Amino acid sequence: MKKLAKMLMLVIPFGLGAFASTAQQVIVEKPQPKKIEVTGSAEQEVLPDEIYVSITLREYFKDNNNKNKVDIMVLEKQLQKAVEEAGIAKENFSVGDINGYREWFGKKKPTTFLESKSYIVKVANLYKIDGIIARVDDKGVASTNISRFEYSKIEALRKEVKIKALQAAKEKAKYLLEGIGEQLGEALEIYEIDNGYSPAPMYSNMMMKSARAESADVMPESTIDVQKIKVRYEVKAVFRIK
Repeated sequence: MKKLAKMLMLVIPFGLGAFASTAQQVIVEKPQPKKIEVTGSAEQEVLPDEIYVSITLREYFKDNNNKNKVDIMVLEKQLQKAVEEAGIAKENFSVGDINGYREWFGKKKPTTFLESKSYIVKVANLYKIDGIIARVDDKGVASTNISRFEYSKIEALRKEVKIKALQAAKEKAKYLLEGIGEQLGEALEIYEIDNGYSPAPMYSNMMMKSARAESADVMPESTIDVQKIKVRYEVKAVFRIK
């Protein structure tokens, strides 16, 4: 019995010591590294190379009797020919919308129906649009405007600007630390701030009056571009301080 008691006295302290040692190891935390957090930004502007121009043609009457109507197909052929002569591929010329309405004359029932048709012309720039419109019957052109524009290599440009933003963040962290005699370490965390890209307001300076004043055999070209697309990104980065 005495031998058993001595054995218990030896075992219990040893077990408690091992448990205490294990608990102490669990609560010990590694010291946090010194770090610096900065934000870098970059931006770039490019001219859009995919411009979608909407041209709307509308039927009309040549006289006041509303009998001699210019058919929409006549106007469409004029436009199609002008587009082909401008060197624009068929796949970049399509119908965008079709509308129509009947005209009322006094108390009489409507007897005439006028159709309008919108076409989308995709061009790399606006230089040839003035000449195209000048080849179509003046009275048949109802309106023209830029529906939208894009940049074909936008994804590659986004990557490039993001990398530049991250490089700017690293450079900022480096010179800030050098100012206090510290050295920049490796990147610990990187956060992308999604700014995206913003096309500038769309507008067109189509010189339609001067274009129509030229000879029908000459296709004048405007030299005015649309505003540029701006791509801007910000990146937040955390670096270790050596």
